[in-house]
Amino acid sequence: MKQLEFKKSLKLLKKYDINFVASCVIKDESAFNKVKYPLVLKVFSGKIIHKSDVGGVIVGIKDKEEAVKAFKKLKKASKNILMQKMVSGKEVIIGMKRDGQFGPVVMFGLGGIFVEVMKDISFRVCPVTKRNAVEMIKEIKSYKILEGIRGEKGININALADLIVNVSKLSLKNDVNEIDLNPVIVDDKKAVVVDVRFMA
Repeated sequence: MKQLEFKKSLKLLKKYDINFVASCVIKDESAFNKVKYPLVLKVFSGKIIHKSDVGGVIVGIKDKEEAVKAFKKLKKASKNILMQKMVSGKEVIIGMKRDGQFGPVVMFGLGGIFVEVMKDISFRVCPVTKRNAVEMIKEIKSYKILEGIRGEKGININALADLIVNVSKLSLKNDVNEIDLNPVIVDDKKAVVVDVRFMA
């Protein structure tokens, strides 16, 4: 399997109405002159599967000085650097693997470190309907975190369910073997993808 190029990945997401955080590829430090902080900088390369394993993601950059320092550090890992708007909310993961018997199977769970530590995930064979997607979200054990605890606002379950349905549609109509959207940031208004990996 081969990782799909970043630009092609974004094109696929856009085609299926899957929101990706405001991003741009940057070439040099002049990119930090007229931007709003906080920012995220990350490497992107077909050779780097997990960015965090190579220290390839730096979040919460507050000003130009921090941005320049982060840029220089990331340049040592890859010549391709992506600048993103910093978004906040709950982290979830949406994925897909193509099974030899069942075809594309969509997965949902809490994102970040939780997905590996807690193994709290749900699955559905495509096609996934809106009703299926809502069930997937609600059946994980940690759903209460998404509902909002200690006065926090709950997530927009409709926006998240729509995203899962769109991933299902993408999976059925394209020759993609694996999809990894991690994390997807969800708040009370929207669900937005901040990192994407397609394997074809």
